[in-house]
Amino acid sequence: MKKIFTLIVIIALIIIIGCDSGSSKITTANIVPVEDRLQTIREKGVLTIASPNDKPFVYIDPKTNKLSGIDADIIAEIAKRLGINRIEQKEISFADLLTKLNADDSIDLATDGIYITPEREEIVSFTQPLYRESEAVIVPKVSKINFKDDLKNAVVGAERGTKFADLIEDWKKNNLVKDVMFFEDTNKLLDAISKGEIDAGVSDSTLVKYLLKNQDFFLKTLQGYNPEIHGTAGIAVKKSDVTLLNALNEKINEMKADGTLYAILVNNGLDRNNII
Repeated sequence: MKKIFTLIVIIALIIIIGCDSGSSKITTANIVPVEDRLQTIREKGVLTIASPNDKPFVYIDPKTNKLSGIDADIIAEIAKRLGINRIEQKEISFADLLTKLNADDSIDLATDGIYITPEREEIVSFTQPLYRESEAVIVPKVSKINFKDDLKNAVVGAERGTKFADLIEDWKKNNLVKDVMFFEDTNKLLDAISKGEIDAGVSDSTLVKYLLKNQDFFLKTLQGYNPEIHGTAGIAVKKSDVTLLNALNEKINEMKADGTLYAILVNNGLDRNNII
């Protein structure tokens, strides 16, 4: 009986060792090395960006059918300096930009005047800042709202997922506004103000300046308002894409040094107040 018991133990050990050995080999064989994204982009010859179709940052110009705008022009210049010939856009809402960037491996970077914040830096990496911005308060041209204090009895809106949405939520908590509403994009926000669905809105000052100048909104910005957000915009990449991030920063430095970045900003309606 002792001999039989010993034999059973030996056979069991052989089976366990064999199984462990086999599973180790399978695990090792299934490990996929992480590809260098910059190298992959260069091999494909295509840089894929995520952004809304959002003037004046990234949009398809109907006259040329090409990507245009502040961020689009900056990225086009970076791509040219990296030897990448083509840029493709995946149109994604602003609120979902960073989530989609991390979830979709086909996306190389995200852009759309994205403010660099500590909360966002926890989930993505940002290039060095490209330009600085602040917010503006928008009201109808004929409005009883003339000062920030007049917002206490107002319903105020902002685009979902932006720092401006956070700002008006803080205003509501501190009883500085009557109520708040959120919209999927700034055009819908401005349309709601025009139709009287809300009393005022808060959005990116550069975006508002562009839209009020180029579209038929019977709106104005609240004069004498002192901005509370002083943000800097950057390009977002996945945290694992260190090589790509370093390459982007290298080209941004070159563009700052030779004046190209400043020229792009001025060509898109920005001025020295937006320069970092």
